[in-house]
Amino acid sequence: MAAPAEQEQTAGEVSTRPEKPWRTVVWDDPVNLMSYVTYVFRTYFGYEETHASRLMMQVHTEGRAIVSSGPREKMEADVQAMHSYGLWATIEQED
Repeated sequence: MAAPAEQEQTAGEVSTRPEKPWRTVVWDDPVNLMSYVTYVFRTYFGYEETHASRLMMQVHTEGRAIVSSGPREKMEADVQAMHSYGLWATIEQED
């Protein structure tokens, strides 16, 4: 008999390992003003001015910033919201 760690998972079993969180990434673009990006982060995510400004500067200087994390469905909604504001955003899973 195989040890529990070596047993194969059957089709009806559900993995008990937690799924890695997903993240919303906002990317730098040549179109939007820094003040507008800060406004979007404050308006949509409800971030304080200092946090929103820090994320905006990260987008500006590093080319991208992780602006939210959580379940995939929520991150997909956040990406759609960023697109509706005219920002370039994608979703990725944590390493």
